[in-house]
Amino acid sequence: MNRRLGVLISGRGSNLQALVDAIRDGRLDAVVAVVISNRPDAAGLEIARRAGIEALCIDHRTAASRDDHERVVARELRARDVGLVCLAGYMRLIGTPLLEAFPQAILNIHPSLLPSFPGLDAQRQALEYGVKVTGATVHFVTGELDGGPIVVQRAVPVIDGDTDATVAARILAEEHRVYPEAVRLVLSGRWRVEGRRVVRDAEDAPG
Repeated sequence: MNRRLGVLISGRGSNLQALVDAIRDGRLDAVVAVVISNRPDAAGLEIARRAGIEALCIDHRTAASRDDHERVVARELRARDVGLVCLAGYMRLIGTPLLEAFPQAILNIHPSLLPSFPGLDAQRQALEYGVKVTGATVHFVTGELDGGPIVVQRAVPVIDGDTDATVAARILAEEHRVYPEAVRLVLSGRWRVEGRRVVRDAEDAPG
């Protein structure tokens, strides 16, 4: 599979940094070809520039429509021969233009054990519900919000006395470990989707 990544961000870019670190350390055989933000003030743009990665801002507020914005993003990704798109704190719903341009080739990371607590404020949702375990999920992006086939999940305990901030920090640390792992699996090509399940080939299955 094409190992050129396009990373979409809207904010601080900590999961972008995790991918950059994994590539630098040899844990992930890939290249970040471009980082694109929909916000000009996204701190992750500077992370990309410091790493020598091309960084673009395609401000959604300047587009006539959501689809027009996505068509521009898709065009820039294709122009750089991106094979896999990684959402890393990208606060935009993905629509038809990107889904059609990169079928089964867009990943997202979400701070819960999906299908529990999709959408915004997943950590707060988990605390308010009273769960004892939450976590991080990497999944393929589809037209359903946080509803695509799950690639990798990792559990994170909820501890008595946790706040939104403390449980979010514990989940984020796990996100930084699990996202490079999921990207490595997808790039290996040793998987298939059966219904809603991402099934690893026997030689790549854990254990």
